[in-house]
Amino acid sequence: MKFHQPGAEIFIPDGVSVEEALTRTTHLCIAAHQDDVEIMAAEPILSCFQHPDQWFTAVIVTDGRGSPRDGMYANTSDEEMRLIRFKEQRKAAVVGEYSALIFLDYPSKVIKDAAQEAPIADLLAILHATRPQQVYTHNLTDKHDTHVAVALRTLSALRHLPAKQHPQRVLGCEVWRSLDWMQDSDKVVMDVSQHENLQYALLGVFDSQIAGGKRYDLATMGRRRANATYFESHGVDITTGLAYAMDLTPLLLQPELSPAELVLTLIQHFQEDVLKRLQRMGNSPNS
Repeated sequence: MKFHQPGAEIFIPDGVSVEEALTRTTHLCIAAHQDDVEIMAAEPILSCFQHPDQWFTAVIVTDGRGSPRDGMYANTSDEEMRLIRFKEQRKAAVVGEYSALIFLDYPSKVIKDAAQEAPIADLLAILHATRPQQVYTHNLTDKHDTHVAVALRTLSALRHLPAKQHPQRVLGCEVWRSLDWMQDSDKVVMDVSQHENLQYALLGVFDSQIAGGKRYDLATMGRRRANATYFESHGVDITTGLAYAMDLTPLLLQPELSPAELVLTLIQHFQEDVLKRLQRMGNSPNS
């Protein structure tokens, strides 16, 4: 495959041909940065792990040059950090037995520019080659600009596909904003109770981020455990880990629906629930 960035590459952990690795893909995750995949897409990784008929492919859209750094990485240059983060992401792909790992190597500023067509073209080429059943990306209420930009470029690419090539489901997952605020009826709830050792291993290979000042490993596993415990207030825990996602599939099924309209509907559902509870528990409708 030919991509627009000269530093783009495809890594195949088990050494099969690129064509075979892409065509066997059933679950595709499109993420902004190295380690985002392991934070937000544990459910499809676990679903595909050592499964003969399900294969997980990850796409990393940006180059990782702008990541914060501290400790032993404090004096690392942007290019050195890029190479380190690529190396770490390859390690995760081996540990998780991914079908393929694709680095598109775009600067974040290009992804955040809606007028840039090259990222959408690259994503569309990947979608044509993989034809995944499930697509995972960032949720539309994430508070990281690059994450939201990646989600929007992914949706643009998906909307270029003919209807017969649409995935069965498109999900926007948690990284820089939890989706606990969403109504339970609106959430896609993903059970990630199994293989905690594998989850820790996948998160732990990103030493440049963890030793570099951000304990994403502890925070991510803590969020999953918290989601499991706080999901139901009147019942005992039946899982030890949950991850939430926003269902973006309606944006394929309803071309006239905008991402903003979808998000505003979800926010309205949350607002209505909060106001109804305040009124129900108060002494008067205006309490």
